[in-house]
Amino acid sequence: MFVAAGQFAVGPSWEKNAETCASLMSQAAGEGVSLLVLPEALLARNDIDPDLSVKSAQLLEGGFLTRLLRESAQNEMTTILTIHVPSVPGRAFNMLVALRGGRVVAHYAKLHLYDAFAIQESRNVDAGDAIAPLLDVDGLKVGLMTCYDLRFPELALAHALQGADILALPAAWVRGALKEHHWATLLAARALDATCYVIAAGECGNKNIGQSRVIDPFGVTIAAAAETPALIMAEVSAERVKQVRAQLPVLINRRFAPPQLL
Repeated sequence: MFVAAGQFAVGPSWEKNAETCASLMSQAAGEGVSLLVLPEALLARNDIDPDLSVKSAQLLEGGFLTRLLRESAQNEMTTILTIHVPSVPGRAFNMLVALRGGRVVAHYAKLHLYDAFAIQESRNVDAGDAIAPLLDVDGLKVGLMTCYDLRFPELALAHALQGADILALPAAWVRGALKEHHWATLLAARALDATCYVIAAGECGNKNIGQSRVIDPFGVTIAAAAETPALIMAEVSAERVKQVRAQLPVLINRRFAPPQLL
C-alpha cells in the first residue's frame, strides 16, 4: 500500500491550519494513499507565544477536527496527526488522533513529554497513561507514537511485540545543535529495533526542522523531505517486513522480558 507524510509550517490561525491539513489529505487521497501522517500540535503556533497551541486547545468535537472529519469522509484513507485537547483549565493533552471515513477511529495521549533541551512541555501539558492499541490499515498493523516518544526504544519495541508493522510518528522536532542528527539516527534506530516501517511527519518553519521521513524495516530512508512544506509518499508491504524479520530476527532473539512501560 502507499503511505505518505505531509509537513508544513503551522501558523497562528487554526482555521488556516485546518485548511492546509485538508488540502494535504485531498492530495494524498488523490494519489491512492492509504495512510497519511501529519505533524504534531497542528492547532496553532506562534514564535512569540510558545504556549499558543495549548491556549488554543479544542475538544475532539471542536471546529478543527470537524473540518478534517468532513474531508476524511470523502475517502477511506487513514490520517494521523496531533492536536492539544483540554484536560483541566489551562492544561491539555497532546492528543494523537486517527481519522478514517469521517470518524475518529483511534486516539492516544502522548506518554513522554518533552522536558529536555531547556523546554518543559509538562508545564502545561498532561501526560497520557496508556499505550494505544494497534490500528489496522489495509491489513498492516500501525503503532502510534508522538515526537519525543521516539527517544524511548521500549515504546517502539512494545508496539512491535504486539504485532506492529508500521510506527506512525507525528512530530514537531525543535531545531538545535545536533538535533537533525538525532532525528535521523533515532528514526533509523527505531525502525531497526522494531523491524518496522517508520512514517514520521515533522512540522517545519522557524522553530522546527521538518525533514519528514519514511524509513523501511532495515533502517533505510525510502522517502524524505527537507525543511520546506512537502508531501512525500512511499510504498510499503507486509512482505518486506517479513523478509527483514527473517534475516534480522531481533524480536525473537531477544533475551530480556518485554518492557514494562506503565
